Amino acid sequence: MAEQHEKYYVPAQSPWPIVGSIGLFLIAVGAGTLVPDITSGKSGYGGWILTAGIAVIIFMMVGWFRHVIHESMNNLYSAQMDRSFRMGMMWFIFSEVMFFMAFFGALFYARVLAVSWLGEGSTQEFLWPEFESHWPLVKTPDGTETTAMGWQGLPLYNTLILIASSVTCWFAEKGLENNNRKQISIFLGITVLLGVCFLFLQVEEYLHAYQEMNLRLDSGIYGNTFFMLTGFHGMHVTIGTLMLFIMFVRIAFFGHFSKEKHFAFQATAWYWHFVDVVWVCLFIFVYIL
Repeated sequence: MAEQHEKYYVPAQSPWPIVGSIGLFLIAVGAGTLVPDITSGKSGYGGWILTAGIAVIIFMMVGWFRHVIHESMNNLYSAQMDRSFRMGMMWFIFSEVMFFMAFFGALFYARVLAVSWLGEGSTQEFLWPEFESHWPLVKTPDGTETTAMGWQGLPLYNTLILIASSVTCWFAEKGLENNNRKQISIFLGITVLLGVCFLFLQVEEYLHAYQEMNLRLDSGIYGNTFFMLTGFHGMHVTIGTLMLFIMFVRIAFFGHFSKEKHFAFQATAWYWHFVDVVWVCLFIFVYIL
């Protein structure tokens, strides 16, 4: 008897990977141009290039998601394809873990090693005579002073918001497992709103830092690490919120997903929980300690 093999769908050539690469290239060039402009007080084209890159990435995500949704709803995927998606998402989240570990490593190096070395006798006298070995460094070598961002207020509110969003996302997952579409729509909608609230409060925090605390991207190593960590996390929250919104539209308006077939939603939930865990670590190591 001939052995039966499971079919495996091989998608046609797609333009979306190259479109995404172009968007990432524009973001890299725009950010690399914008940062020196901000620190020097000049007005260049970095912001426009960065905005164009973000727009291209959003366009790529919408287009690629549309193609994948079309393939999924036409039952082109097999169980093996589903396993491939799961492994791909796991490796993607692992790469994101390594991404943030690099930034947390830079923060650890600056706080524990570099500050200690600068505070040693001959090194301090030669490089920075007035240096005081403590963290956060609120004074730069040129005498510019800033204020450290405390953990109370907006950072604490944002922490509570993201923790609550993980809970509401979990309730949405349970609703999907029980085929309770009303529960899914309500809790997933709340999760999206919480994500938007987080981003709004982060913008408020940045405005407060720049306008009232003199905490800027060029405020020494403290300003660098603060804005790099919180800024990249904010970018991930933006992407996660967009993904959750797409899942909400698919569930609430198109009736997609079932108890047996819902990996797209599950992958988005994984990503959102990961973003929340990163923020908790960031809140502890950047704001509190």
